[in-house]
Amino acid sequence: MSTEIVTFGCRLNAYESEAIRARAAEAGLDDAVIVNTCAVTAEAMRQSRQTIRRLRRERPGARIVVTGCAVQTMPEQYADMAEVDLVLGNREKLRAESYGGFADRVQVSDIMAVRETAAQKVDSFEGQTRAFLEVQTGCDHRCTFCIIPFARGNSRSLGMGEVVREARRLSEAGYPELVLTGVDLTAYGADLPGAPTLGMLVRKILALVPAVKRLRLSSIDSIEADDELMRAIAEEERLMPHFHLSAQAGDDLILKRMKRRHTRRDTIAFCETVRRLRPDAAFGADFIAGFPTESDAMFEQTLKLVDEAGLSTLHVFPFSARPGTPAARMPQVERAVAKERAARLRAKGAAAVAMRLAGLVGREQTLLAERGGIARTECFAPARIEAAPGTFFRARITGVAGQHLTAEAA
Repeated sequence: MSTEIVTFGCRLNAYESEAIRARAAEAGLDDAVIVNTCAVTAEAMRQSRQTIRRLRRERPGARIVVTGCAVQTMPEQYADMAEVDLVLGNREKLRAESYGGFADRVQVSDIMAVRETAAQKVDSFEGQTRAFLEVQTGCDHRCTFCIIPFARGNSRSLGMGEVVREARRLSEAGYPELVLTGVDLTAYGADLPGAPTLGMLVRKILALVPAVKRLRLSSIDSIEADDELMRAIAEEERLMPHFHLSAQAGDDLILKRMKRRHTRRDTIAFCETVRRLRPDAAFGADFIAGFPTESDAMFEQTLKLVDEAGLSTLHVFPFSARPGTPAARMPQVERAVAKERAARLRAKGAAAVAMRLAGLVGREQTLLAERGGIARTECFAPARIEAAPGTFFRARITGVAGQHLTAEAA
């Protein structure tokens, strides 16, 4: 039987799951399930353990390998599970030799000792028409709620030349759209000789790899957006006008207690500036609802930010205290209150998405077809239309059906 990959968490994890698939195949691993975990919330960790137990019931003869951020931060929780055959840290999961034998059951090294990142040379993305490209991992910041620096280590960037080679290889393999991803993407290059920036990297890819028809950025920290990136937004039509911001909150005191580096005004100003440069731009954002000490009035500031910054696609999480973080020691908001605020924020986001989609009706858009009868506009809005996956075409937006546009070829 083949090796199955089960992925929790972010786009970076999704990218690394494809690298894991390749490394496990190189090692000859067969009849196994590899669970790539997430540590962002306690719920994500609970779900991963629940999945591991279910997988053991469903595939009693398969070997179960568990890896990822939850394993890196709390290896003992997974090592203590009788269902698990092999426990790998975030460094080990990207090495073929880690899958070559099961005698050393727990392999989790000090992630803070890692100083470099390497291209993973992922050749395919199962079921996808766009390819992800990891250009950075780790984080040098210490937001009070976040465990991820201890799961990923310090910020490390892939050299520009290597990124360009990977971009060329992926585009030549048939992926016309690439998504640059990282833990702290806008910190790209600070650790490299000459300190190149994310904007410089974007310009380099678009100049040297013409086969890349669309380039997207995963979540960015708007306060770190460099001047070259802003020029690329203004001048590079192949850089797609959809930006997902690590906003987290809309109240300045909460942002300070989170140890974020931006204010609510910074988020609004970034969106206003980008809209002047690219009037068709759309914005998403990550938010935490019910952060410790958040009052009703503070939460209202976050709700208002959605309108004031013109945000739509929201990724919302009720606050989850991570052991060992400063926020876990702050006065907590009741769990029921945090969940209710998260539900209100999600409803706000759903209304904003509906308004954004309605604004596209009657307009012509360039769509890139995906599998399953879905295509994406440049601003990442999904449209239902049948076309060969991987093809570009012009279409007129005819209406909205739920969370999707309807369209007909122009």
